[in-house]
Amino acid sequence: MSEETVFTKIINREISADILYEDDDALAFKDINPQAPVHFLVIPKKPIATINDITEENAAIVGHLYVVAAKVAAEQGFAEDGYRCVMNCNEHGGQTVYHIHLHVLAGQPMGWPPYTDKAKED
Repeated sequence: MSEETVFTKIINREISADILYEDDDALAFKDINPQAPVHFLVIPKKPIATINDITEENAAIVGHLYVVAAKVAAEQGFAEDGYRCVMNCNEHGGQTVYHIHLHVLAGQPMGWPPYTDKAKED
């Protein structure tokens, strides 16, 4: 079992969050450090530390996170314009909270690739 994280505290209502959606398996809430005009997180209520810890047993809940993302996108009115979903894994992937979470970003056009590899340019 994963260690308690800030997300566990949000699930348990020990820390407040601007909740957009909740059901028995998932919770969606606004990111406190938004990286786009619209930025919210979708998390499973069952703690799973990283993408590497996803198993066949909990694959359905991970799929459910995307269902929730699409539902909130439709409810918020940006589904047709488009949005980006990102899940980071471990340090090099940019993960800072070790409880998987789907970032949903919208409200502006998203470029690709999302970064430039400065090392290759030098």
